[in-house]
Amino acid sequence: MRLTLPAMHRMLPFAPLALALAWPLQAHALFGDDEARKAIIELRQKVDANQQAAEAARQALETTRQDNDATTRRSLLELSNQIEQLRAEMARLRGLNEQLAREVSELQRQQKDVQTGLDERLRQVEPLKITHDEVSFTAAPAEKREFDAALEQLRRSEFAASIDAYAAFLRRYPQSGYTPSALYWLGNAQYATRAYGAALETHRRLVTQFPNHVRTPEALLAMANSQVELKDTKGARRTLDQLVKDHPQSEAAAAGKERLARLR
Repeated sequence: MRLTLPAMHRMLPFAPLALALAWPLQAHALFGDDEARKAIIELRQKVDANQQAAEAARQALETTRQDNDATTRRSLLELSNQIEQLRAEMARLRGLNEQLAREVSELQRQQKDVQTGLDERLRQVEPLKITHDEVSFTAAPAEKREFDAALEQLRRSEFAASIDAYAAFLRRYPQSGYTPSALYWLGNAQYATRAYGAALETHRRLVTQFPNHVRTPEALLAMANSQVELKDTKGARRTLDQLVKDHPQSEAAAAGKERLARLR
C-alpha cells in the first residue's frame, strides 16, 4: 500500500502513541523480556520524576502566591494602620489648633481688658483741660470731682458739708486753678451759716490773691455784706468804694453803688 504525503501528515500526531505501543514489542524483539521490563521501568520512573517535578513546581508557585498574598495583606494592614495613625494625628492637631485659637482669643480678650483698665487708670490721673469762671487750666480728674462734689453740696443748701468740702479741697490742692472759685463759694457758704467773720476773711483772701478774677467784684460786694452784718459800716463803705473804683463796669459795682447810697 502506497501512502500519499497528505495521508502521512494526518498520521503524524498518532506516531508517538504507535511508537509507545510498539516499543514493548520492539524491545521484546530486540532486547528480550528482562531488558524490555527494565526499559519500561526506567520510562515510568522518568514519567514519575517529571510528574513530581511538575507537582513541586506547582506547589512552589502556590507557596509563592500565598506568600505574596500574605505580604500584600500585611502591607495593606500596615498601610491601613498608618492611615488611622495619620487620622488620629490630624484629629489631635485639629484639637490642638482649636485650643490654641481659644487661648489666643482669651489672651487677646485679657490684653483688651488690661488696655481698657490701663486707659481708665490713665484717665483717672491724666490732667484734664478745664475752663471754669473764664479761666483755663489743667486739673487732675480727682481734683475736678472733689470741686464738683463740694459745689453740688452747696447747691443742695448743705452749707456745713460744703464748707468742710471746700476747706479740704483748698488744703489738698493749694495751687489749683479752682482756688479763686473755691474761695468765693466757701465764703458764700460761711455767710449762709452766719459765720460772717470767716466769710469776710475768705472773700478778702480771694480779692487779695486774685484781684483780676471774674469772681473778685462779687467777692468785694460779699465782703461789704459781711461787714454790714458785723456792724462795720465804715469798713463796708470802704469796700464798696473799692468795688466801684476797681470794677466800674461789673454788675457787682452797680449793686454796690445802690448799697453805698443807703449806707451814707
